[in-house]
Amino acid sequence: QVQLVESGGGLVQAGGSLRLSCAASGSIFSANIMGWYRQAPGKQREYVAGISSSGSINYADSVRGRFTISRDNAKKTVYLQMNSVKPEDPAVYYCTLRAGGSYWGQGTQVTVSS
Repeated sequence: QVQLVESGGGLVQAGGSLRLSCAASGSIFSANIMGWYRQAPGKQREYVAGISSSGSINYADSVRGRFTISRDNAKKTVYLQMNSVKPEDPAVYYCTLRAGGSYWGQGTQVTVSS
């Protein structure tokens, strides 16, 4: 059974930085895509960034140039480095894995103070 556990959320000042991590456990196909979505109160869940096991990367326009996604395949871990955090970035950030099925983490809260 695949499990995803996020960490690293918390309070960050606008303009500051935060790093999220997501560790996967269980049997995972070597070819997979890991990524991040977020959901703010009253809004739909939205795509943030994704990275394939081969290293292909995509970003939402809203975070491109500010957020950086990376992964460590040996550790089955994906990271989201959030820089220049804006007041519109607070949300619950969810880790996702697509590998034969779709899996989601429980989410980690990111709060931004102005």
